[in-house]
Amino acid sequence: MDNDIRQQLQRHGLQVTAQRMATMRAVAARPHATADELTSDVRAAIGTVSRQAVYDALAILVQNKLVRRIQTPGSAGRYEDRVGDNHHHLICRHCGATSDIDCAVGATPCLTAKEAHGFEIDEAEVIYWGRCPACREAAAVSEKVDTRTAPTAKLATAARPRRFARDDHRT
Repeated sequence: MDNDIRQQLQRHGLQVTAQRMATMRAVAARPHATADELTSDVRAAIGTVSRQAVYDALAILVQNKLVRRIQTPGSAGRYEDRVGDNHHHLICRHCGATSDIDCAVGATPCLTAKEAHGFEIDEAEVIYWGRCPACREAAAVSEKVDTRTAPTAKLATAARPRRFARDDHRT
């Protein structure tokens, strides 16, 4: 793996440094990780390294298209080494789990812009949002628990407004 990383860096005219190599290994080992998560992994691999050094390494790797940065609304940037293809992502709304999704096949009218407004479009990014299996299972378990306690909760809720209504009439 290290020889491959070294060759990739050299092919892009980049200096081979311990930080860059460790960062690329960390991205490969943990796709869709945040910069802070990757910083922890790089520190575990090579010892003391500043957060800024990892951020700088990520910036250079993204700039040279060795690593891809994924920026989703409401989330820190995430990094992956799957580059050179136009794949998409599926993200859990509850826990943030992220999975790669290959491009849609066949007719994909939403991926072709009707009007480019002078832009040279080189990529279409699609994000699928939903709920992962673990969160769906947790919700199902939670719903079963809520169903058992729901009649009691409804009675308690229904009783409160009547009590408050009586209190209002007394004053």
